[in-house]
Amino acid sequence: MDLRKEVTAAKLTDDLVVDILSRLTYKDFCRCKCAYKAWSAFSSDPDYRKKLPKKVTTGLLYQARDKSAIPLVSLSRDDGEIDGILADVPHYEHLEFLDCCNGLVLCKYKSSYTSPGICRFVVCNPATREWRVLPDTFVGTDSYRHTTILAFDPSWSPHFYVFNFSHSLVDKLEMFSSGGSTWLVDDKWDPEITFSWRKPQLFLNGMLCVQIDGQQVLVFEGLETMSYDILPYHYTIDLPFDSSPVNSFTDGCFDKSSGILHYALPDRSGRSIIVWTLDDYAHCLLHWTVKCHLNMEDAFGRKDLVYYDNGGISGASDWFWNCDYRILALDLERELVVLSDNKTMKLISYNISTGELNEIRDGIEEHRYYVPCYSELPAQEPSV
Repeated sequence: MDLRKEVTAAKLTDDLVVDILSRLTYKDFCRCKCAYKAWSAFSSDPDYRKKLPKKVTTGLLYQARDKSAIPLVSLSRDDGEIDGILADVPHYEHLEFLDCCNGLVLCKYKSSYTSPGICRFVVCNPATREWRVLPDTFVGTDSYRHTTILAFDPSWSPHFYVFNFSHSLVDKLEMFSSGGSTWLVDDKWDPEITFSWRKPQLFLNGMLCVQIDGQQVLVFEGLETMSYDILPYHYTIDLPFDSSPVNSFTDGCFDKSSGILHYALPDRSGRSIIVWTLDDYAHCLLHWTVKCHLNMEDAFGRKDLVYYDNGGISGASDWFWNCDYRILALDLERELVVLSDNKTMKLISYNISTGELNEIRDGIEEHRYYVPCYSELPAQEPSV
């Protein structure tokens, strides 16, 4: 957007801007939000967001254990399952779904021509049918364990970032920015920082937040410096103290609402989901407060949502805490929680407004929450 148009837009009142945006299709509205960041804040305003275009398709991406196609299970009642969401990605013999973030999808791929020890990634935007192949990384053999995370937020930056954590004999962290052309390597990565690929994560206001072992959140900031071959800095913050008894046995879920970090986890009885908010984060107060409780007892129609396994021959009878459900996605702005019901082996959604559960589909494979993004991928930077 040129300067003259920006000045003209700045003269309009918020009410007039929202009225104009409300007349657009959802796809055009998304493009406007990416072009002019001030407009993206309207989606978080409780009064304005009711007037703005709604999302057409939100859903859950997953891949079966046989690494077959990557379908999208839509959460819209009038839209069935959409097969082949990544149909336009160049064909590879082995395409493995790893992560998605704000409309972009990250996959690992290889073919019969891929040399041993080489790891290749491709980032795709299913909504615009674009894809971008990342430079090769040399990670050793496939027996090494890796956790790979995608970070992207078009309202903050047009660039995406990929973090590849290696849990091999030599722990290291590889980082890629679409604003550069090479991987950056932190070969002094602290091996004490460990987490599994299932741990919750969120990209918020230019910060990547990942839950790690030890009831903490690992936070990366300064990602924009990666375009200049400068490593971002990181630190840890503690999760809510009263979440620790349950955090040892199950994963919670992050969400961003009104630009603030939220964390959700079942309580010890399983009869409610507690949602905490990290208040006044910009002033580094780092204080978690309870935002709300979501009633699971009424939603499931029963109280017995938690059971215990014993700790072995000499272990306590109530050593291992188990819950009938697990939180897959939390979207407070759309008043939606996605759960996996381990008892019925179904995916279900919980409506925060009505307190009702709705069945999505059978099966509880690992899913990632998908929201379409209609901004174009950044242009490929030339290699030096």
